Amino acid sequence: MPKMVLLASYVSIAGNNLSDSCSKIEIAVEVEEKDVTTFASAGWKESLGGLASGTLGLTLKQDYAATKVDSLMWPLFLTRVPQAFEVRADNAAVSANNPKWTGNVLVKEWKPLTGSVGDLAEVDVSFPTSGPVARAVA
Repeated sequence: MPKMVLLASYVSIAGNNLSDSCSKIEIAVEVEEKDVTTFASAGWKESLGGLASGTLGLTLKQDYAATKVDSLMWPLFLTRVPQAFEVRADNAAVSANNPKWTGNVLVKEWKPLTGSVGDLAEVDVSFPTSGPVARAVA
């Protein structure tokens, strides 16, 4: 099984490539656990999956210049409307060895300024998905 080191990952929100400002990407999906245990379960818990949900977590190096992080994210936050996203392990073409995950996220938070004296200006955010998250290899 091949191993991979994340060196040149790709992240885009609302068509804006944020890869040059991003140092951490996390796409997480889960399904609610619904307990369907009955007396016929013979003392064993039984579960079914309920609603699926996900989050897109990012660490972004803050930049206030025009067309950079803050000037792109602030208007997306103000829309209150889910925005399209795409993430890949590598910025190369999508393939079986480099799948992409796509969907929509709600930019529900934005932290224009956070840090202490001497800190690097960066922002950690977590956006909930809205609707399905898809995985594609082409």
